[in-house]
Amino acid sequence: MTREPFVFDCSAAEQKPKDPEADNKSDGSEETGSDKILAFAVSSSAKLVALTDDTKRLVLFCCEPSWQVISTRWVVRRCTSLVFTEAEDEVWAADKSGDVYSFSVVEPQKTGELKLGHLSMLLSMTLTPNDKYVVTADRDEKIRVSHLRSPHNIQAFCLGHLEFVSSLLAPPGHPQWLLSGSGDGTMKLWEYESGRRLQSWDLKQLRDMPNSDTEKEKRSAVSRIAGSPGGHHVAVQCERVPSVQLFGMAQGTEERLMPSSRLTLPHCPLDLTFDPQGRLWVLLDSRETPFLVYTHTQDSWQCDSESPEMKRVTEALQPHWEALQDSAGLESRFQHLYKGNFDNMASYREKKQQRLQQQNEQGGKKRGPGKGQQSNGASKKAKKGNQPGPVTKASS
Repeated sequence: MTREPFVFDCSAAEQKPKDPEADNKSDGSEETGSDKILAFAVSSSAKLVALTDDTKRLVLFCCEPSWQVISTRWVVRRCTSLVFTEAEDEVWAADKSGDVYSFSVVEPQKTGELKLGHLSMLLSMTLTPNDKYVVTADRDEKIRVSHLRSPHNIQAFCLGHLEFVSSLLAPPGHPQWLLSGSGDGTMKLWEYESGRRLQSWDLKQLRDMPNSDTEKEKRSAVSRIAGSPGGHHVAVQCERVPSVQLFGMAQGTEERLMPSSRLTLPHCPLDLTFDPQGRLWVLLDSRETPFLVYTHTQDSWQCDSESPEMKRVTEALQPHWEALQDSAGLESRFQHLYKGNFDNMASYREKKQQRLQQQNEQGGKKRGPGKGQQSNGASKKAKKGNQPGPVTKASS
């Protein structure tokens, strides 16, 4: 089914109603957003879409038989990740304060319900097959696996990343697996119910990049992990890297992922996904050629430059390119999340030297009148020695 292009302008969307009580308590400074879209999600049937923006809207759409807005609700904090349940009865939202809320799809005007919380900013969230678990990842390198219907019940933690966890995927066709990407430049494969790590890849090494001293090349967070519908292929995108790393299923007695190929791109990718036919779509940072479509044939990926779908989507997107760049441009989304490395040894040595110098100066002042003190002591002893001793009577 071919849908007509649909454009939704958040700046022209419904505004949040004013709360008189909040106005009375406020100090006159009102927090305003930029209407920039922060996260979106598409349901498994592709009939529902949800987005959240910088003004804290949560907008729910129905795509069939035509696009229409079902509801506009408001979140407590700006969100970082959205996901629909497999049953499509709820949409879950993770926010920057570390909380996760569920919003009903069946009751589209109902306010969100707090489900769980982390102690640091949440960056990614996914649900496992059959809506059994919700998996959340935060800035402090932690991946938590919680029971969806009782999120206070934690099943496991998946620990091992050295920086924030920026991307999660429960790959199709492998219900026991979880893939995670991080600011440390690695992707890891987990058996999430036990928290056991199965595999790990350093994506910088797979790109054959030599060791570099520049901070930009050292830090390249995994920004997107996508899986093909059959679960045979996984595509990984890293920030500001003009390539896509592909993995495939290894043949053998035990299922494992193996690096299969790397696609070199003319521009850095902004996003990627697989369509229902298993083709890989890559959104590029280029107005002239915003899309590339790859098809897997005979153990290799071939670019389909004549795809009619790609041409149709390109024509629909190009008039709105500036808005897309504002929302998904190449400016790093994760740069401010890295741990700070402080070399304070030079400062420590300098302060230590100053402290020793001060101690020496103070010691010198105390010993300053040393000679006088010794002479005074000596004269006192001399005087004491010259004093007449006790007189004793001589016996006759």
